[in-house]
Amino acid sequence: MARLRRECAWTKEQTHESLRRYLIEEAYEAADALASGDADAMRDELGDVLMQVVFHAAIAESDGEGWDFDAVATTIADKLIRRTPHVFGDVRTDDPAQIDALWQGVKAQEREARPHAPAKLAPLPALLLAQKHLDLAGSLPSSDSLVGRLFALVAEAHEAGIDLELAAREELRSQNDKTQG
Repeated sequence: MARLRRECAWTKEQTHESLRRYLIEEAYEAADALASGDADAMRDELGDVLMQVVFHAAIAESDGEGWDFDAVATTIADKLIRRTPHVFGDVRTDDPAQIDALWQGVKAQEREARPHAPAKLAPLPALLLAQKHLDLAGSLPSSDSLVGRLFALVAEAHEAGIDLELAAREELRSQNDKTQG
C-alpha cells in the first residue's frame, strides 16, 4: 500500500471520504459471502474489507493524522482485552449469556467515558438502526404512517428473534437466485 500511495496516481488522490462508499460496499459483499458459506468468496471479500482498513491507515499515516495500521491493531487488541475479562481478567464464567452481558457492559462504560457529543444516528441501514434502537430504548416511534407500520414490523421481528435486515437480504438473494436460473 505504501508503494501504491507513492506511485499510483489514483491511489495518491484518495481520501477517507472518497473511499467511504467502497468500505461500505466491501462490508456488504463480505456479509453476503459469509451468508453464502462459500469459503473462497469469504476469504476474498474479507480480504477486500481488510484492504480498506490498510488503505485508510495508510492515508492517516501519510496525512499525519497520528495513527497507522499498527495503531488500529493495538486498538483492537486493547478492546478485546477490556471486553473479555473472563479471559484476560479476574472474571470466571463459561456462560455465553454472561459473556455477552460482560461485553455489552464494558462497551456501555466505554461509551459513557467518551466526551459527550451531540447525539447522532449511527450510520447504519434503516432496519438495522431501528433494531439497535429497540435494543437500547425498548421501543420505536409508532404512527399510522408507512414508516410507523414498518417500525411495527421491525418490532414484531425483533420480538421473534428475527434480524429483519438479514432476513430481507436473504429473501431478496433467494428471489434473485430463482430469477437468474
